[in-house]
Amino acid sequence: MRATKGIPTQIKNPVLVEQRHLQIVDAAVQLFINQGFHKTTTRQIARAAGLSIGSLYEYVASKEDILYLVCDAIHAEVERGVSEAMERAAGGRKSLAEAIREYFLVCNRMSDHILLIYQETQSLPPQWRKKVLENEVRITGIFMEVLEGLVSSGDLPHLSDRSMELMAHNISVLGHMWTFRRWFLARHYSIEDYIKFQTEFILGIAK
Repeated sequence: MRATKGIPTQIKNPVLVEQRHLQIVDAAVQLFINQGFHKTTTRQIARAAGLSIGSLYEYVASKEDILYLVCDAIHAEVERGVSEAMERAAGGRKSLAEAIREYFLVCNRMSDHILLIYQETQSLPPQWRKKVLENEVRITGIFMEVLEGLVSSGDLPHLSDRSMELMAHNISVLGHMWTFRRWFLARHYSIEDYIKFQTEFILGIAK
C-alpha cells in the first residue's frame, strides 16, 4: 500500500488520491460535527462522499485516518487565511493587527470545525495526534515570525524571546476562545467588537 500524508492507500495516482481525500473530508466533516466522531460510521461517510464502502477503503484504512485528514484540512485552511493576511499587511505593528484580525475571522468562520478538533483529537492514534499538535504549533509559529520581525524592525524593541513565544500562544488561544465561549460572547459582542478589544489588549501588552 502507498501512503499519502502518511495515510495508507491502494491507489497509485497521487492526484486522484488528493481529490478523493478532499471528497471524503467534505463528506465527513459535517457528519462528525453533527453526530460526533464515534456515532458516525464509515458507511455513512462513503454514502455522503458518493463512494461505495469498498472504494472508500481504497483511499483510507480506518475512520481515524479520515478524522486526521479532517483535522489536517481545517488547520490548512486556518494557516492559509493567516498567511494571506500577512502578504497583504502594510508592515509595522499593523501587520500584527492584520494577522490577528484574519486569524480571528477564520476562527469565527470555522468555529464548529475548530471545536471538532479539540473534542475528537483524543480519538486519534498517537502518530496522528502528534501531527495535529504539530500543526497547532506551526500556526502559532506564524505569529512568532510576525513578532520577531517587529522586534528586528524596532517596532517592538522591548519584547524578549520568552515574551514573544508566550504572546504568540496567547494570540492562538484567544482565537480559540471565541470558539469555546461563543455561547456567551456572541450574546454580548460581535466578532468585530471581539477583534477590536482583543487586538487593543494584545498591542497594549506588546508596547
